[in-house]
Formats: sequence, structure tokens, C-alpha cells
Amino acid sequence: MTSIGSYIFRQLALATLFVVAVLTLLVSLFGSLRLIDFIVNRGLPISVLFEMSALNLPKFIAILLPIAVFAAVLVVYNKLRNDSELVVMRAAGMSQGALARPGLTLGIFAVLIGYALQLYLVPATTHTFRLKQIDYRNSYGSVLLQEQRFNTPINGLTIYIRERSGEGELRGIFAHDSRTPDRPVTYIAERGTAVQSPEGTRVVLFNGSQQDVDRASGRLTVFNFDQYSLDLNIFNESAQPRWREPEERYLGSLLRPGDSAHDVYYNTQLIAEGHHRLTSPLYILVFAIVAMAAMLAGNFSRRGNTTRLLVAIAIIFALQVASIGLFNISRRSLALIPFLYALPIGAIFIGLTMIVRSRIRRPSNLVLSEG
Repeated sequence: MTSIGSYIFRQLALATLFVVAVLTLLVSLFGSLRLIDFIVNRGLPISVLFEMSALNLPKFIAILLPIAVFAAVLVVYNKLRNDSELVVMRAAGMSQGALARPGLTLGIFAVLIGYALQLYLVPATTHTFRLKQIDYRNSYGSVLLQEQRFNTPINGLTIYIRERSGEGELRGIFAHDSRTPDRPVTYIAERGTAVQSPEGTRVVLFNGSQQDVDRASGRLTVFNFDQYSLDLNIFNESAQPRWREPEERYLGSLLRPGDSAHDVYYNTQLIAEGHHRLTSPLYILVFAIVAMAAMLAGNFSRRGNTTRLLVAIAIIFALQVASIGLFNISRRSLALIPFLYALPIGAIFIGLTMIVRSRIRRPSNLVLSEG
């Protein structure tokens, strides 16, 4: 790549990084609003918010990368066009291919990043995100048992916690268990902790007492204990075998679904998702080529490039709608899978043809220097 090409590529790379960073930050902020419920209302530490938001970053970047590349190429080449730098470069003998090479290089690099995201990082982080969700949902000691509030994790059981201290320690515990209506039980304990077991969630009470009322006879029985395990009777969801959703799967398990009942039922959707995973990064290059075609094809106009910008945006919007439509239809009929590949490959071919074959009329009175 020439020094001029390197100059253009640096501007494109910096613009892409800036747009990706800004868009990812904005989307992450909106996406984290759902996670704030864990922090404000369920007592989880603030570190959970950053952990879960970080796990969502690869998915956000994979979605935003085509838009960022399109915006960067459009802005940089539009600036070069408005500042007459493209006119000077053409007058100096640079061909359309040489002018387009920095944008194509950026697009190819971005496509490789897109495949790394779609084929590995996104399914890996999405699977970890779902597992973390299940873990935090089942961590009743820190999620459901909030201090200074009457908690009802399940019907018939009410637990009050005065405060939490230390690592998961509960202090000042009052619990009323009426799951057996004829024999309600009340527990009072100085401290306790919530633990997970293969059978479910339990609250281990220390230094307390149990009051048992037999409603048939009206007899009250009270006894003290050093340690007592209160079963919440909620089976641990994380111990259950869980079906991996399509966005959690790697490419191999999408294109070759297993023999489980869910895999057989969603066979077509899984295969379509696998092919969508292979074709979606190609749209990064498509978007870059559409932006370059809008800025490089045709002659320079001093009246501005508003029309070109609007046409490029309209083409991108149409391609995106067509891509989503084809993917949704292919989930019901695998016969349309070839069209998932034909659309981006055809768009790349048409865009490159427009750029290379565009004839530029060079102004005869171009002045390269003053004085």
C-alpha cells in the first residue's frame, strides 16, 4: 500500500474504532438497565453489573461492527471528496482501485474480526452469560433474601433478615413456615447462611429456636438448636440439564444438530442459524463497498454529496431488510439457504464493478499549486 493509501487507511481505522467504541458504550448502557434490577432490588454486588455487561460486549460489537465500518468509510471518503483530495489523487495518477484499496483492506480485516466474534466469542460469552444468570437467580441468600424486608421466596414461607454481614452471612433471622397448614413452624436464629445443594437451596440457621404449633391440639412446642437446616424446597435450576439455545452454540452443533428432542424439533432453525453465522460477517465488506461506491463512482460535484449519502444509506437499509427477511424464511425452509450467500456475494460483486468501471472525467483546468 502506498503512503497515500496508508494515510487513508489510518483515517478509516481510527474512525471505525471511534464509532465502535461510542456505539458499544451507548448500547451497553441501555442494555445494562435490565441488570440494574439485580443491583438495586436484589442485593447483588455492583461487580455483577460490570461482569454481565462485559459478557455482552462481543455480541454488541458483532452487531455494531458493520454499521461502524459503513459510517467510517462514508465519513472519511466524503471528507476526502469535499476537501478535493480525491480530485488531486486522481490527477496524480491514482486509479479507482488504488483509491478503494484502503477501504477494502479495512473491510477484509473487519470481516475476519466478525468471523472471530460470530464463530467463537459470541457463543462462548453468551453461554457463560446464561449460566451466570442461572447461578445468580438461584443464589437466594444474596438475591431473594433481602435485609429488613419480609421475603417470600415461595408460597407459605416468609423470611425476615435484619442484616447481612461478611461473605453471605445473615444476621437476625425470623422465618415462618406454613407450607404444612396444620402444623406451622416459626424459626428465630441469631445468624445463618444460604447454601446451594444438589437437592436445592437451604438456609442453615445457627443459635436459634423453633416454635411448632399443633393446631389440632393447640399445643406449642419450643426447642432450641445450635444448627438447623431450613429447606426452601426449590430445586437448583443449574443442576438441571439445559438445552443450549442457538446463540449459545458453536458452528458445528448448529450445522449438525444432535438427536435430542429439542434439537430434532428445532433442526431447521439451528441449521439456518449456522449459515446465518457464516454469511453475516460478509455484510461488513458489503457495507464498506457500498459506501465507497457512493463516494468514488461518478464525477466530483461542488453542490455536495447529500444525494449520494442518502442513496448509500437507503441501499444499506434495503440490504439489511432483505437479509433479515431471507434468514427468517430460511428458518422454515432450508431450500432458501443459497440465497443467504447469494445476496452478500452479489452485492460485493456489483459494488466492486461500479467502483472499478466508473469513468471519472478529470477537469482540464485543475491547478495543483498556487502562485
